[in-house]
Amino acid sequence: MKIIVTGSLGNISKPLTQELVQKGHQITVISSNPEKQEAIEKLGASPAISSLEDVDFIAETFHGAAIVYTMVPPANYFDHSLDLLGYYKRIGSNYATAIEKSGVNKVINLSTIGGHLSEGNGILKGANQVESILNQLSNDVAITHMRPTEFYYNLLPQVYNAKASGFIGSAIGNDVINCWVSPKDIATAIANEIEIGVSGRKVRYVASEEITYDKLASILGEAIGKKDLKWVQFTNEEMINRLIAAGMQPKIAEDLTEMYHAIHTGLLYEDYKLNKPIIFGKVKVKDFALDFAKAYNS
Repeated sequence: MKIIVTGSLGNISKPLTQELVQKGHQITVISSNPEKQEAIEKLGASPAISSLEDVDFIAETFHGAAIVYTMVPPANYFDHSLDLLGYYKRIGSNYATAIEKSGVNKVINLSTIGGHLSEGNGILKGANQVESILNQLSNDVAITHMRPTEFYYNLLPQVYNAKASGFIGSAIGNDVINCWVSPKDIATAIANEIEIGVSGRKVRYVASEEITYDKLASILGEAIGKKDLKWVQFTNEEMINRLIAAGMQPKIAEDLTEMYHAIHTGLLYEDYKLNKPIIFGKVKVKDFALDFAKAYNS
């Protein structure tokens, strides 16, 4: 089966490409980085090198594919000229136009927890917009929106706090239960969705482990040799100020804090709780703690 994978060789797209190639599928990987061409070929996939800003390129690459996997590449939150919501809308619209032009009728789209919300989810509004844009395509186009929970690797910047201050934290309470996920588990879920067969319009949540922030800090602390490592809750104002002081664009700092607040109140997880995955991923917090310790000790 001819499948198009966007996202270059990122945290999800690389293991996804590897798994799909192993299953005998014909994979084309879209990347904006020419230096990734050789690495893509070594995985047994075909590289398609250009920008997602080029709709004609996307449409040409999509042509003849049985399924396309779409994702919006991460943006630089420290770019003070970035219009984050505009960026998501633009790439989502480019995908929709390319799907129409190419005649592709099966799409798996990487969205996120909170993708059901158009307000109150901060930086995740962009993912909601992409879902909405793709959902406007003809009903002949089957779409599965993958909504993973929070990525483990979002915790890696906490290494600085653990080193400099002896604690980790954000604008979320220590007794709040959050659900974390590994990119490898997301890739496996996407591959599974392909095997099942994409049909109709569907949302699928992906998760690896649910855990309180207190317990999370305990596991990470043990991994780095700081068994007394604590999770500290900041006020929203403190959180925004800390992010801005680190160089983040103020608007994005505010939106990121709004997302944290939605986790704290439970808003972000309302739909997830109604549609939890039956099977959780294999990668647990204790597994990620090894990566956290490696970053801490580097």
